[in-house]
Amino acid sequence: MPDVMPIREVHGLGANDLSDEILTATQPLVLRGLAAGWPMVRAALASDREGDAYLRSHYRDATVGAMLGAPEAGGRFFYNDDLSGFNFQPVYAKLNGVLDEIEAKAAMATPPTVYVGSTSIDTCLPGFREHNDLNLGGRDALASIWIGNRTRIAAHYDLPDNIAVVAAGHRRFTLFPPEQLKNLYIGPLDFTPAGQAISLVDMVAPDFGKHPRYAEALRHAQSAELGPGDAIFIPSMWWHHIEALDAFNVLVNYWWRQSPDYMDTPTNALMMAFLTMRDLPAAQRKAWQEIFRHYIFEADDDTAAHIPPAARSVLSPLSADGARGLRAQLLKKMNR
Repeated sequence: MPDVMPIREVHGLGANDLSDEILTATQPLVLRGLAAGWPMVRAALASDREGDAYLRSHYRDATVGAMLGAPEAGGRFFYNDDLSGFNFQPVYAKLNGVLDEIEAKAAMATPPTVYVGSTSIDTCLPGFREHNDLNLGGRDALASIWIGNRTRIAAHYDLPDNIAVVAAGHRRFTLFPPEQLKNLYIGPLDFTPAGQAISLVDMVAPDFGKHPRYAEALRHAQSAELGPGDAIFIPSMWWHHIEALDAFNVLVNYWWRQSPDYMDTPTNALMMAFLTMRDLPAAQRKAWQEIFRHYIFEADDDTAAHIPPAARSVLSPLSADGARGLRAQLLKKMNR
Protein backbone atom coordinates (compact mmCIF):
# COMPACT_ATOMS: atom_id res chain seq x y z
CA MET A 1 0.00 0.00 0.00
CA PRO A 2 1.58 3.33 -1.04
CA ASP A 3 1.93 6.00 1.63
CA VAL A 4 -1.28 7.96 2.20
CA MET A 5 -2.44 10.67 4.59
CA PRO A 6 -2.98 9.53 8.20
CA ILE A 7 -6.48 9.64 9.67
CA ARG A 8 -6.92 12.31 12.35
CA GLU A 9 -6.63 10.86 15.85
CA VAL A 10 -8.41 11.58 19.12
CA HIS A 11 -6.86 10.39 22.38
CA GLY A 12 -8.03 10.07 25.95
CA LEU A 13 -11.65 9.01 25.42
CA GLY A 14 -13.30 6.03 27.08
CA ALA A 15 -16.26 3.88 26.09
CA ASN A 16 -18.70 6.30 27.74
CA ASP A 17 -17.17 9.52 26.38
CA LEU A 18 -18.45 9.63 22.79
CA SER A 19 -19.97 13.02 21.99
CA ASP A 20 -22.54 13.95 19.35
CA GLU A 21 -19.76 15.90 17.64
CA ILE A 22 -17.85 12.66 17.08
CA LEU A 23 -20.91 10.54 16.28
CA THR A 24 -22.12 12.95 13.58
CA ALA A 25 -18.71 13.75 12.07
CA THR A 26 -18.33 13.81 8.29
CA GLN A 27 -14.60 13.00 8.36
CA PRO A 28 -13.08 9.76 9.69
CA LEU A 29 -11.52 9.69 13.15
CA VAL A 30 -9.23 7.23 14.93
CA LEU A 31 -10.19 6.95 18.61
CA ARG A 32 -7.06 5.60 20.28
CA GLY A 33 -7.69 3.43 23.34
CA LEU A 34 -11.45 3.98 23.29
CA ALA A 35 -12.15 0.39 24.41
CA ALA A 36 -8.94 -0.23 26.35
CA GLY A 37 -10.99 -1.13 29.42
CA TRP A 38 -12.93 -3.94 27.74
CA PRO A 39 -12.23 -7.37 29.29
CA MET A 40 -12.06 -8.80 25.76
CA VAL A 41 -9.28 -6.34 24.87
CA ARG A 42 -7.32 -7.10 28.04
CA ALA A 43 -7.59 -10.83 27.37
CA ALA A 44 -6.44 -10.43 23.76
CA LEU A 45 -3.48 -8.29 24.81
CA ALA A 46 -2.39 -11.06 27.17
CA SER A 47 -2.38 -13.64 24.36
CA ASP A 48 -4.38 -14.95 21.44
CA ARG A 49 -5.25 -18.00 23.53
CA GLU A 50 -6.76 -15.84 26.28
CA GLY A 51 -8.68 -13.77 23.74
CA ASP A 52 -10.06 -16.97 22.20
CA ALA A 53 -10.99 -18.29 25.64
CA TYR A 54 -12.82 -15.06 26.49
CA LEU A 55 -14.96 -15.37 23.36
CA ARG A 56 -15.70 -19.02 24.13
CA SER A 57 -16.81 -18.09 27.64
CA HIS A 58 -19.86 -16.39 26.06
CA TYR A 59 -20.51 -19.03 23.38
CA ARG A 60 -23.92 -20.74 23.55
CA ASP A 61 -23.96 -23.17 20.61
CA ALA A 62 -24.53 -20.48 17.96
CA THR A 63 -24.28 -21.19 14.23
CA VAL A 64 -22.61 -18.45 12.17
CA GLY A 65 -22.00 -17.70 8.53
CA ALA A 66 -18.34 -17.99 7.58
CA MET A 67 -16.20 -17.62 4.46
CA LEU A 68 -13.30 -19.94 3.67
CA GLY A 69 -10.58 -18.87 1.25
CA ALA A 70 -7.75 -20.86 -0.29
CA PRO A 71 -4.16 -20.06 0.77
CA GLU A 72 -3.25 -18.73 -2.70
CA ALA A 73 -5.83 -15.92 -2.32
CA GLY A 74 -3.60 -14.31 0.30
CA GLY A 75 -6.55 -13.52 2.56
CA ARG A 76 -8.32 -11.46 -0.12
CA PHE A 77 -12.04 -12.14 -0.45
CA PHE A 78 -12.84 -11.33 -4.05
CA TYR A 79 -14.25 -12.54 -7.36
CA ASN A 80 -12.87 -15.32 -9.52
CA ASP A 81 -10.88 -14.39 -12.63
CA ASP A 82 -13.84 -13.59 -14.92
CA LEU A 83 -16.15 -12.17 -12.20
CA SER A 84 -18.63 -15.01 -12.73
CA GLY A 85 -18.24 -16.19 -9.14
CA PHE A 86 -16.11 -15.74 -6.06
CA ASN A 87 -12.77 -17.00 -4.76
CA PHE A 88 -14.15 -18.25 -1.45
CA GLN A 89 -16.65 -20.76 -0.12
CA PRO A 90 -19.52 -19.63 2.14
CA VAL A 91 -20.39 -22.10 4.90
CA TYR A 92 -22.49 -22.30 8.05
CA ALA A 93 -20.73 -23.64 11.12
CA LYS A 94 -20.75 -23.60 14.89
CA LEU A 95 -18.75 -20.66 16.19
CA ASN A 96 -16.59 -22.85 18.40
CA GLY A 97 -15.67 -24.90 15.31
CA VAL A 98 -14.61 -21.72 13.49
CA LEU A 99 -12.45 -20.75 16.46
CA ASP A 100 -10.93 -24.25 16.44
CA GLU A 101 -10.09 -23.80 12.75
CA ILE A 102 -8.42 -20.42 13.32
CA GLU A 103 -6.40 -21.80 16.23
CA ALA A 104 -5.31 -24.90 14.29
CA LYS A 105 -3.95 -22.81 11.42
CA ALA A 106 -2.39 -20.01 13.49
CA ALA A 107 1.20 -21.17 13.00
CA MET A 108 0.94 -21.68 9.23
CA ALA A 109 2.87 -19.21 7.06
CA THR A 110 0.15 -19.14 4.36
CA PRO A 111 -2.99 -20.57 5.93
CA PRO A 112 -6.41 -20.91 4.35
CA THR A 113 -8.46 -17.86 5.25
CA VAL A 114 -11.24 -18.18 7.83
CA TYR A 115 -13.63 -15.28 8.31
CA VAL A 116 -16.86 -14.67 10.20
CA GLY A 117 -18.35 -11.37 9.10
CA SER A 118 -21.10 -9.11 10.43
CA THR A 119 -22.66 -11.45 12.99
CA SER A 120 -25.05 -10.20 15.66
CA ILE A 121 -23.19 -10.19 18.98
CA ASP A 122 -26.31 -10.69 21.07
CA THR A 123 -27.22 -13.75 19.00
CA CYS A 124 -23.88 -15.57 18.95
CA LEU A 125 -22.26 -14.32 22.17
CA PRO A 126 -25.01 -13.49 24.67
CA GLY A 127 -23.77 -11.46 27.61
CA PHE A 128 -20.64 -10.26 25.80
CA ARG A 129 -21.86 -6.66 25.59
CA GLU A 130 -22.54 -6.44 29.33
CA HIS A 131 -18.85 -5.61 29.83
CA ASN A 132 -17.71 -4.89 26.26
CA ASP A 133 -19.82 -2.09 24.79
CA LEU A 134 -19.90 1.60 23.81
CA ASN A 135 -22.29 4.31 24.95
CA LEU A 136 -23.68 5.80 21.73
CA GLY A 137 -25.98 8.29 23.39
CA GLY A 138 -29.19 6.35 22.90
CA ARG A 139 -28.66 5.58 19.21
CA ASP A 140 -30.33 2.39 18.05
CA ALA A 141 -27.21 0.73 16.67
CA LEU A 142 -26.70 -2.73 15.23
CA ALA A 143 -23.78 -4.31 17.10
CA SER A 144 -21.88 -6.96 15.15
CA ILE A 145 -18.73 -9.03 15.55
CA TRP A 146 -16.14 -10.04 12.93
CA ILE A 147 -13.67 -12.87 13.64
CA GLY A 148 -10.93 -14.37 11.50
CA ASN A 149 -7.27 -14.79 10.69
CA ARG A 150 -5.38 -12.64 8.15
CA THR A 151 -7.95 -11.21 5.74
CA ARG A 152 -8.36 -8.43 3.19
CA ILE A 153 -11.80 -6.92 2.64
CA ALA A 154 -12.14 -4.93 -0.58
CA ALA A 155 -13.04 -1.25 -0.42
CA HIS A 156 -16.79 -0.72 -0.13
CA TYR A 157 -19.17 1.79 1.42
CA ASP A 158 -21.97 1.44 3.96
CA LEU A 159 -25.00 3.68 4.29
CA PRO A 160 -24.96 3.82 8.10
CA ASP A 161 -22.36 5.63 10.17
CA ASN A 162 -19.97 3.16 11.76
CA ILE A 163 -17.69 2.81 14.76
CA ALA A 164 -15.42 -0.22 14.53
CA VAL A 165 -13.46 -1.38 17.60
CA VAL A 166 -10.41 -3.62 17.27
CA ALA A 167 -10.86 -6.13 20.10
CA ALA A 168 -8.00 -8.50 19.16
CA GLY A 169 -5.15 -8.36 16.66
CA HIS A 170 -4.29 -5.41 14.42
CA ARG A 171 -6.11 -3.95 11.42
CA ARG A 172 -5.19 -1.44 8.77
CA PHE A 173 -7.98 0.79 7.48
CA THR A 174 -7.70 2.78 4.25
CA LEU A 175 -10.54 5.20 3.56
CA PHE A 176 -11.61 7.23 0.52
CA PRO A 177 -14.19 10.04 0.45
CA PRO A 178 -17.42 9.37 -1.48
CA GLU A 179 -16.43 11.58 -4.41
CA GLN A 180 -13.61 9.16 -5.31
CA LEU A 181 -16.14 6.66 -6.68
CA LYS A 182 -15.02 7.15 -10.31
CA ASN A 183 -11.39 6.43 -9.41
CA LEU A 184 -12.00 3.19 -7.50
CA TYR A 185 -13.16 0.97 -10.40
CA ILE A 186 -16.28 -0.42 -8.74
CA GLY A 187 -17.47 -3.89 -9.70
CA PRO A 188 -21.01 -5.16 -10.30
CA LEU A 189 -23.73 -3.51 -8.21
CA ASP A 190 -26.04 -6.51 -7.98
CA PHE A 191 -23.57 -9.41 -7.81
CA THR A 192 -21.25 -8.83 -4.89
CA PRO A 193 -19.17 -10.90 -2.46
CA ALA A 194 -21.05 -9.76 0.65
CA GLY A 195 -23.89 -7.46 -0.34
CA GLN A 196 -22.06 -4.22 -1.08
CA ALA A 197 -20.41 -3.24 -4.36
CA ILE A 198 -16.62 -3.35 -4.07
CA SER A 199 -13.58 -1.79 -5.68
CA LEU A 200 -11.83 -4.12 -8.14
CA VAL A 201 -8.43 -2.59 -7.30
CA ASP A 202 -6.04 -4.80 -5.32
CA MET A 203 -5.08 -2.12 -2.83
CA VAL A 204 -2.15 -4.07 -1.42
CA ALA A 205 -0.60 -4.45 -4.87
CA PRO A 206 -2.39 -2.02 -7.21
CA ASP A 207 -1.98 -2.43 -10.96
CA PHE A 208 -1.82 1.17 -12.19
CA GLY A 209 -1.68 0.00 -15.80
CA LYS A 210 -5.06 -1.66 -15.38
CA HIS A 211 -6.49 0.95 -12.96
CA PRO A 212 -4.70 4.23 -13.73
CA ARG A 213 -7.26 6.50 -12.05
CA TYR A 214 -6.58 4.78 -8.73
CA ALA A 215 -3.48 6.98 -8.43
CA GLU A 216 -5.83 9.97 -8.09
CA ALA A 217 -7.91 8.14 -5.45
CA LEU A 218 -4.75 7.60 -3.40
CA ARG A 219 -4.14 11.35 -3.33
CA HIS A 220 -7.35 11.63 -1.29
CA ALA A 221 -6.98 8.47 0.81
CA GLN A 222 -6.54 8.33 4.58
CA SER A 223 -5.12 5.36 6.46
CA ALA A 224 -4.39 4.11 9.98
CA GLU A 225 -3.31 0.92 11.72
CA LEU A 226 -5.25 0.05 14.87
CA GLY A 227 -4.44 -2.30 17.73
CA PRO A 228 -6.54 -3.84 20.51
CA GLY A 229 -8.73 -1.22 22.18
CA ASP A 230 -8.45 1.31 19.34
CA ALA A 231 -11.51 2.33 17.35
CA ILE A 232 -12.30 4.16 14.13
CA PHE A 233 -15.31 6.26 13.18
CA ILE A 234 -16.20 5.75 9.50
CA PRO A 235 -18.77 8.27 8.24
CA SER A 236 -21.67 7.19 6.07
CA MET A 237 -20.76 6.50 2.43
CA TRP A 238 -16.95 6.58 2.87
CA TRP A 239 -15.22 3.79 1.00
CA HIS A 240 -13.10 1.61 3.31
CA HIS A 241 -10.58 -1.17 2.71
CA ILE A 242 -9.74 -3.32 5.75
CA GLU A 243 -6.79 -5.63 6.35
CA ALA A 244 -6.63 -7.95 9.37
CA LEU A 245 -2.92 -8.37 10.02
CA ASP A 246 -2.61 -11.12 12.65
CA ALA A 247 -3.36 -14.81 13.01
CA PHE A 248 -6.29 -14.03 15.36
CA ASN A 249 -8.42 -10.93 14.86
CA VAL A 250 -11.68 -9.77 16.40
CA LEU A 251 -13.56 -6.60 15.47
CA VAL A 252 -16.74 -5.21 17.05
CA ASN A 253 -18.68 -2.62 15.10
CA TYR A 254 -21.79 -0.47 15.53
CA TRP A 255 -23.92 0.76 12.63
CA TRP A 256 -26.63 3.40 12.90
CA ARG A 257 -28.42 5.77 10.55
CA GLN A 258 -29.05 9.47 11.08
CA SER A 259 -32.38 9.15 9.23
CA PRO A 260 -35.68 7.70 10.52
CA ASP A 261 -36.34 3.98 10.24
CA TYR A 262 -39.24 4.54 7.85
CA MET A 263 -36.91 5.88 5.16
CA ASP A 264 -35.89 3.25 2.61
CA THR A 265 -32.30 2.76 1.53
CA PRO A 266 -31.29 5.08 -1.35
CA THR A 267 -29.94 2.00 -3.12
CA ASN A 268 -33.54 1.18 -4.02
CA ALA A 269 -33.82 4.55 -5.76
CA LEU A 270 -30.60 3.85 -7.66
CA MET A 271 -31.91 0.50 -8.88
CA MET A 272 -35.20 2.12 -9.92
CA ALA A 273 -33.18 4.74 -11.80
CA PHE A 274 -31.50 1.97 -13.82
CA LEU A 275 -34.95 0.65 -14.63
CA THR A 276 -36.51 4.00 -15.52
CA MET A 277 -33.86 6.58 -16.48
CA ARG A 278 -30.36 5.33 -17.29
CA ASP A 279 -31.18 4.30 -20.87
CA LEU A 280 -33.34 7.30 -21.79
CA PRO A 281 -32.16 9.60 -24.61
CA ALA A 282 -29.49 12.03 -23.45
CA ALA A 283 -31.78 15.07 -23.56
CA GLN A 284 -34.35 13.32 -21.37
CA ARG A 285 -31.69 12.20 -18.88
CA LYS A 286 -30.54 15.81 -18.64
CA ALA A 287 -34.10 16.94 -17.97
CA TRP A 288 -34.47 14.37 -15.19
CA GLN A 289 -31.13 15.46 -13.76
CA GLU A 290 -32.63 18.93 -13.39
CA ILE A 291 -35.78 17.54 -11.77
CA PHE A 292 -33.74 15.60 -9.21
CA ARG A 293 -31.54 18.62 -8.57
CA HIS A 294 -34.60 20.78 -7.91
CA TYR A 295 -36.71 18.37 -5.84
CA ILE A 296 -34.04 16.26 -4.11
CA PHE A 297 -30.44 17.40 -4.08
CA GLU A 298 -31.02 21.14 -3.70
CA ALA A 299 -34.48 21.08 -2.12
CA ASP A 300 -35.07 23.70 0.57
CA ASP A 301 -37.92 25.62 2.21
CA ASP A 302 -38.56 27.52 -1.02
CA THR A 303 -39.05 24.45 -3.21
CA ALA A 304 -42.77 24.13 -2.46
CA ALA A 305 -43.41 27.49 -0.79
CA HIS A 306 -45.77 28.51 -3.60
CA ILE A 307 -48.10 25.56 -2.84
CA PRO A 308 -50.53 25.71 0.14
CA PRO A 309 -49.20 23.43 2.90
CA ALA A 310 -52.27 21.17 2.85
CA ALA A 311 -51.80 20.53 -0.88
CA ARG A 312 -48.07 19.73 -0.92
CA SER A 313 -48.45 15.94 -0.56
CA VAL A 314 -45.04 14.33 -1.31
CA LEU A 315 -43.43 17.78 -1.27
CA SER A 316 -44.15 17.98 2.47
CA PRO A 317 -41.53 16.70 4.93
CA LEU A 318 -41.58 12.90 5.00
CA SER A 319 -43.33 11.22 7.93
CA ALA A 320 -43.96 7.59 8.85
CA ASP A 321 -47.49 7.79 7.43
CA GLY A 322 -46.23 9.55 4.31
CA ALA A 323 -43.58 6.88 3.80
CA ARG A 324 -46.20 4.11 4.05
CA GLY A 325 -48.36 5.91 1.52
CA LEU A 326 -45.51 6.38 -0.94
CA ARG A 327 -44.47 2.77 -0.59
CA ALA A 328 -48.03 1.60 -1.27
CA GLN A 329 -48.24 3.80 -4.39
CA LEU A 330 -44.93 2.48 -5.72
CA LEU A 331 -45.86 -1.16 -5.12
CA LYS A 332 -49.21 -0.65 -6.84
CA LYS A 333 -47.57 0.92 -9.89
CA MET A 334 -44.80 -1.69 -10.12
CA ASN A 335 -47.27 -4.57 -9.90
CA ARG A 336 -49.45 -3.40 -12.80
